[in-house]
Amino acid sequence: MTERLYYDHSYMREFDAAVTAVRADNWIALDRSAFYPTSGGQPHDTGKLVWDGGAAAVTDVQVGDAGAVWHQVTALPPLGAAVHGTIDWERRWDHMQQHAGDHMLAGAAWQLLGGVTIGLHLGEENSTIDMDMPDGRTHLTAEETKLLEDTVNRRVQRDDPIRCWFPSAGELAALPLRKRPTVADHVRIVAMGDYEMVPCGGTHPATTGQIGPVKILSAAPARGKMRLCFVAGMRAVRFFQQAMTCADQVAAALSADWAGAPGALAREKERFTAERKDLAQRLTRAALDVIRAGRQGSVYAAHLAFAERDILLRAAAELTKELRAVALLSCPQGAGRALVFARGTDAETDMAQLLRAAGARGGGKPDMAQGSAPDGAALTAARDILTERREKE
Repeated sequence: MTERLYYDHSYMREFDAAVTAVRADNWIALDRSAFYPTSGGQPHDTGKLVWDGGAAAVTDVQVGDAGAVWHQVTALPPLGAAVHGTIDWERRWDHMQQHAGDHMLAGAAWQLLGGVTIGLHLGEENSTIDMDMPDGRTHLTAEETKLLEDTVNRRVQRDDPIRCWFPSAGELAALPLRKRPTVADHVRIVAMGDYEMVPCGGTHPATTGQIGPVKILSAAPARGKMRLCFVAGMRAVRFFQQAMTCADQVAAALSADWAGAPGALAREKERFTAERKDLAQRLTRAALDVIRAGRQGSVYAAHLAFAERDILLRAAAELTKELRAVALLSCPQGAGRALVFARGTDAETDMAQLLRAAGARGGGKPDMAQGSAPDGAALTAARDILTERREKE
């Protein structure tokens, strides 16, 4: 069994130990270690080991049988060698902040909303908590999200102590735990202020103030549960920095300050929508002029090089107000053409069948079909098929 130094000394960055087992696949066990092994949703530590005549990077840490902590290394020290370990502190500290942020959010969600945590994952960019909500909900309202975030950050600012210890069986039974332990022996408890107390084997800061700000990024459904996505500590600081940079850039583009950017953007959107509507109306009128100029009886067939599919749809809707009209329209689409075939209520030709008969890809209903073709042959073929049918009639 490896003595896990991080249980009582989460701030320990260096330690001395002896190699108790060596495997040919570059894993070693130590008699004592400050390296945290992957468990409880918290990723493993990394760092390095040095010994007389050698050194290696620690790239993975896992718990093995009988409580041994195994370290994956880039070079193998001799069995029994004395080694000096150094933790990658930036990685460890980040994990400590995220893990403690998880406790704060999970505890507050349980107290305020009745959410029961069923899973935690600390990712490289953000972290997630999966929760069962009492009413089966898989999301939070904006007001609930703000309440949860405000509560957690007020508790962070109180800088309350974070205590980690192994209580006796009698003490454990009397503790007001948020959730019961999943192991029977050697249960470690983590308590934060007077509002959070759970079994946990992870690493945490000494006080809540060292967690830093906590920011909820989303509260959304995930596999039938509610998933909170968040960042804490320096990750939250970087998020706010990036958000402010984005806000400043958007505001500058809108000739406003960042506080006035939403209003300026709404006005720009309104103006853009009006201009887009006006442009669509102008293009539709131009399209109708071109289409009607080439009319053959009740058949309107045309390729509109200046249009897009939505203009074809608008033009087809206008043309088919004539009861026996048939509109066979195309426009550029990538290297090929988009097609819109439509008919008036008294025309009998099935537009979806005509589209396929002309060699185009697509489908639709008898009165309206859409598709695509590599060139103008499908439009010509459709017009010829329709003309031939009407001549036979």
